[in-house]
Amino acid sequence: MPELARSGGVQSVGRVLDLLELVAEAGGEIGLSELAERSGLPLASIHRLLRTMVDRGYMRQLPNRRYALGARLIPLGQVAGIMLGSWARPVLTTLVDALGESANLAVLDDDAVMYIGQVPSRHSMRMFTEVGRRVHPHCTGMGKALLSQLPSEAVRQLLVRTGMPAQTPRTITDPEDFVAELAQVRREGHAVDEGEQEVGVRCVAVPVRGALTPLGISVSGPAPRMTEELVARAVPLLHEAADRLSSEIFPP
Repeated sequence: MPELARSGGVQSVGRVLDLLELVAEAGGEIGLSELAERSGLPLASIHRLLRTMVDRGYMRQLPNRRYALGARLIPLGQVAGIMLGSWARPVLTTLVDALGESANLAVLDDDAVMYIGQVPSRHSMRMFTEVGRRVHPHCTGMGKALLSQLPSEAVRQLLVRTGMPAQTPRTITDPEDFVAELAQVRREGHAVDEGEQEVGVRCVAVPVRGALTPLGISVSGPAPRMTEELVARAVPLLHEAADRLSSEIFPP
């Protein structure tokens, strides 16, 4: 007979999910003692749960004896991302109706911005991003919104791994300049891409709080239409949309 948690759920299942989330929060890899410290569970219980997850492919043990998220989680994450984009469509549509420009939803996935949802503008000249497209995070408003949710040192390490290729003459290519830009994003609560990914395109983005991995929502369009006035209108609407997504999809 399985143990029941106070909420009425199965305690062992809750513990497995807690461990997966702790490994993800640690960057996808963690040592057994650190996992015990963070979870507050006995080492013997953690080892038993990890052994089951390793056997099923949801966790793997590295040569250095640390544990990392397993490959069996990848297809689950891909399907979940597609579903999340579908669930978010009404929220994105509300932004398009209010602002007239394309609205996007993206997640930080393996050091890249991956778009998981979009509702395009109804203008004949509009921004269209294919769901599943992956781009560098340092040159987009969405990437700035996503990376603003990470500590500065984690951002520096990511930039070493990805590099900072110049997509346009306006792309930020110095790591410390980019870290300073993220500090401004955190202060102001939103990020702007001033033609740093594509010439003539402007984007404003905000983080979506409550997700296990960094998530963001944005509005983008041709620079002549993405005026300062429109951006000023967009910021509070984006925050409202982000709060709505957070409360509907990631309840506490």
